[in-house]
Amino acid sequence: MHMPLEDTLGLNLLAANQHQAEHNQEHFECWNLLCLNLMSSPGAGKTALLERSLPVLTAQHKMAVLEGDMTTQLDAERLEAVGIPVVPITTGRACHLDASMVSGGLTLLKQRLDPAQLDLLLVENVGNLVCPAEFDVGEHHKVALLSVTEGDDKPLKYPLMFRQADVVLITKVDLLPHLPVELGAIRRNILSINPNATVIEVSAISGEGLETWHQWVRQAIAERTTGASAIQSPALATA
Repeated sequence: MHMPLEDTLGLNLLAANQHQAEHNQEHFECWNLLCLNLMSSPGAGKTALLERSLPVLTAQHKMAVLEGDMTTQLDAERLEAVGIPVVPITTGRACHLDASMVSGGLTLLKQRLDPAQLDLLLVENVGNLVCPAEFDVGEHHKVALLSVTEGDDKPLKYPLMFRQADVVLITKVDLLPHLPVELGAIRRNILSINPNATVIEVSAISGEGLETWHQWVRQAIAERTTGASAIQSPALATA
């Protein structure tokens, strides 16, 4: 049986992306740098979350952001105002960041600083619940955001995103009194897809749950530091 051409091309693309993702992670290991990939649908609150979290986390850790967007640098500008290094990655028509794009972002970041001086690299992916889940970028952990305004069935409709996430942040919980949504149903649906996910309810407006999220990030950084690899850093490349 011959596989359809479009399926073959898809597998080739994913294999090439995985090769580059592994190359990216080699750099993260050499730099002793934790990389988190933040993914969600558009408007779920990734940038708002980072605006609240970065000032708190930078009190103890050094970090930078690779900011993915299809056409503008508006989110990158919002995060630059926080006072940390931000590299915008404009994808054009692509609905996700892939490993090669992140490699290019790392090259630009290296022109500004030594990544080995950082503790954390945050990749804010393009808003999309499908494609970002397909393309690893070399991250150590995937963080999925799900806004209560999206309803409770999104984990069931887009299972790959939530199945792969190490952490799921249920965002905008301050809006729950105004919505016909049951928080317990959202949590149950997430855990039915991924029983091992850490689920944290947060609000970038009220601050609810943010300290729990920050503590998870601090613990992940600590685990990365104590488990640091001593391999020599390879030359940064996109191939």
